[in-house]
Amino acid sequence: MAAFDWKKLSSTDKVISVTALITLIGLFLPWYGVSSPFGSASSDGFSSGYGILGALLIIAAGVYLVFLRSGSNMPKTSYGPGVLVLGASALGAVIVILKWVTLPRGSGAYAAYSYGPRFGIFIVLIAGVVQAFFALRLFRSTGEAVHWANKSS
Repeated sequence: MAAFDWKKLSSTDKVISVTALITLIGLFLPWYGVSSPFGSASSDGFSSGYGILGALLIIAAGVYLVFLRSGSNMPKTSYGPGVLVLGASALGAVIVILKWVTLPRGSGAYAAYSYGPRFGIFIVLIAGVVQAFFALRLFRSTGEAVHWANKSS
């Protein structure tokens, strides 16, 4: 196995890798919270229910690409890396968006209290959308084809 060299990655690979790292950091930040004059409370991405699945898919896409580019022995799949990274990135971003949309939000009289999404979920959401966009660029640059039809004919 050859040593990993960050400089050999394309700019698309670097963006996908960095957004995976940003998503990992975003899991530790508040995703949902409540604040009032008496105090505040929040929960991080690990307590987000199904939202963590989306974040883990975004992270997995970046980790897979880094391992692939570093020359690690990756298992053989019937799909190429462009399809796998795009699939994981897009599905992860959609799951995080769904989590964000379904979070309850509101505020009380004269904004004495509020509850709703916090900055951690926004960071992961932005990182996921950016990663999915660059994963699409990666997929298009590889020229891979996705075979949906049954090959029995």
